[in-house]
Amino acid sequence: MFFPYFERVQIRISYRYERFVVPEGVKKVSYERDTKIMNAATFTVEREDHTIGNIVRMSFPPRYFSYILECLFFGYKLPHPLQYKILLRIQTTSQSSPMQAYNQAINDLDKELDHLKNQFETELAKHTRDY
Repeated sequence: MFFPYFERVQIRISYRYERFVVPEGVKKVSYERDTKIMNAATFTVEREDHTIGNIVRMSFPPRYFSYILECLFFGYKLPHPLQYKILLRIQTTSQSSPMQAYNQAINDLDKELDHLKNQFETELAKHTRDY
């Protein structure tokens, strides 16, 4: 063959739907406790990217501003650009669990987004009524 190198290379073809459609049998969010650090866990969120990771991160304010005083650490990472998932890492004090902190942050974020949606719809109705 003229190009033997190309015969050995496996080309990774990425289809657009792979970025957002969760395959059958795969959970959207999975939870794994850390065995080395107490009250720490990693949440794997399938088919998401920096958009959701950063929004969830911002729902965990710094500890000195936090109403979630039990949360010691929160961070996220995208393992690889071709893996469509994010890893959320949460560490809490002994008064709380990572699952409780995650649920509280998601619920608060949901309320904030509902409020933003209602404000937008109100202003849109006001604007369309004026014109």
